[in-house]
Amino acid sequence: MKDLFGTDGVRGEANIYLTPELSFKLGRVGSYVLTKNRVAKSNYIIIAQDTRLSGDMLSASISSGICSLGVDVWNLGVIPTPVVAWLVRKFDALAGIMVSASHNPAKDNGIKFFNHLGNKLDDNLEAEIEKLIDDENNQIPRANGTEVGKIFEKSDIITSYINYIEDTFDSTLNKFRVALDTSHGANYSFAPIMYDKLGIDYGVINNSPDGKNINHKCGSTHLKGLKEFVLKEKYDLGFAFDGDADRLLAVDGAGREVDGDEIMLICSKYSPKLEENNVVVATVMSNIGFEKSIKEQGKYFIRAKVGDRNVFEMLEKYEAKLGGEQSGHIILPDYNSTGDGLLNSLVLLEAIHKSGKTLKELKDEIQTEFFPQVLLNVHVNQKNLDNVNIKNVIKIVESELGEKGRVLVRASGTEQLVRVMVEGEEKEVVTKFANQIADVIRKELTFI
Repeated sequence: MKDLFGTDGVRGEANIYLTPELSFKLGRVGSYVLTKNRVAKSNYIIIAQDTRLSGDMLSASISSGICSLGVDVWNLGVIPTPVVAWLVRKFDALAGIMVSASHNPAKDNGIKFFNHLGNKLDDNLEAEIEKLIDDENNQIPRANGTEVGKIFEKSDIITSYINYIEDTFDSTLNKFRVALDTSHGANYSFAPIMYDKLGIDYGVINNSPDGKNINHKCGSTHLKGLKEFVLKEKYDLGFAFDGDADRLLAVDGAGREVDGDEIMLICSKYSPKLEENNVVVATVMSNIGFEKSIKEQGKYFIRAKVGDRNVFEMLEKYEAKLGGEQSGHIILPDYNSTGDGLLNSLVLLEAIHKSGKTLKELKDEIQTEFFPQVLLNVHVNQKNLDNVNIKNVIKIVESELGEKGRVLVRASGTEQLVRVMVEGEEKEVVTKFANQIADVIRKELTFI
């Protein structure tokens, strides 16, 4: 089965595309590929899920596939994706699997694999899984009836991650009043637990999951509710997570969005644990002003392809300590091997505290440095960007902008969308050009 993996695991509509049958195969084949050259001494794979209704169904199917190999399953229930990655390394598991479609709507679900180091899979491993998924030659072994794996409920091990967070951050964070939007997702109970333990004054919204409301007009992709909550209750700032809590976006005291680029810039300047970091990794989507600001700090700025896995590869290559995406996937490899929304919110609070300023004041400074940027998501029936008319309109806009801006048009790796980004000196001009490109894409790639 080709093209099974997108930019962040396998994802699609639950029980329509991502069926129990496919999930069983993915559990079986993925586990085989990840365990055939066993590095870990253990014989278990850690699995968890977000709050989607389909999570139980798919977790059960995946777990059956794993057990068919003679490998045990440690089921952690509903926890954030980054906790899975951290616990895989902590407990020397063979691998980790997270059942989640991240920021997608509740009807979708997904499967994210982590290797024994808590890292997402590289292209070669994904290609091997895709090649074997149909297994027509039945080359993947099956354990006999007395050697199949067992499923253990192991939610108790989450305590070790909680202890890690408590040991990493101190009482300076209790000076803030923070609003939290948990998107009815995996952080709905976890974030409040951690903020309670750290003594931080907080309020929380969108923390009542029913299996169908995850990411619905809330969380990191819909900040309106958090902005209103911050303003109404006069919080110092607010944090928004996505469904599986590996993303973080912020809102300042004036109700303005602080995106991933801006969060990384603040942390790069002021985080006490990033003072010696000389390289920052971002993506092709990141703001020109962000690049300029990092270079003015005397640091190197590296651009990766979109996708947190690509960011992580560049972090490893350049031995950098900070990297991420505008969307809020921010990786701090000294803390965790993947984006960790909760942990990153605490690192940002540390940086704000050290700056001696409010997030609102820091946002004011950033606005003078960053270029106006417009990002539009165009819903399409197909994602063929080789279309002549689309190429022509992009060339026209690039010619108009010259060296005073840039255009990036790409197909989403997780949704049926084409993303249009235009950046330049004047917001009105940038908005006009972005809509011009989006209109052509909509006309050429959308069919009634």
